[in-house]
Amino acid sequence: MDSMNQIVAKNIKRLREKNKLSMDELSKLSGVSKSMLSQIERGEGNPTISTLWKISNGMNVPFDALTVRPESPYEIVKTSELQPLLEDGGKVKNYSIFPDDDNRRFAVYYLELDGGSYWESEPHLRGTTEFITIFKGNIEIETEGQRFSVATGESIRFKADRVHSYRNVGDETAILHMILFNP
Repeated sequence: MDSMNQIVAKNIKRLREKNKLSMDELSKLSGVSKSMLSQIERGEGNPTISTLWKISNGMNVPFDALTVRPESPYEIVKTSELQPLLEDGGKVKNYSIFPDDDNRRFAVYYLELDGGSYWESEPHLRGTTEFITIFKGNIEIETEGQRFSVATGESIRFKADRVHSYRNVGDETAILHMILFNP
């Protein structure tokens, strides 16, 4: 299985070429430097989740279009074999379990947030909704100027097409599942 960096590299290049975008054009649309885009496309970069959101929004494609794995009629996903996307210096680990690779209009993620970690997400595509269930820990989610405390055994749903953030307010690693619905 390719590493997540290789999967992302192949998908960005494929989508950029499909949309007939030069590196310069994608750089202007996404706000990501041409040199960073080039590095990512070669599989040499280790892009943050925020960088990938900028690229997906710049190309006007779902985030999952960048993380989609080759198609199979069935799939068993072992989180231990996936390379996570990282934020907050590696304190936030985001594993793409089931990306929206068949235009199912949803994707499933598994996240681990180390104690005290923080991640601010770029807005997703218009109309996107997040569904989050906390399996361990206590997360503070902020969206539209409101803060919500979500603890073990609780779930939250919110519009994700605006800036939103996640903060682990505890000392232990928080574990959560996230479903993104893309209408």
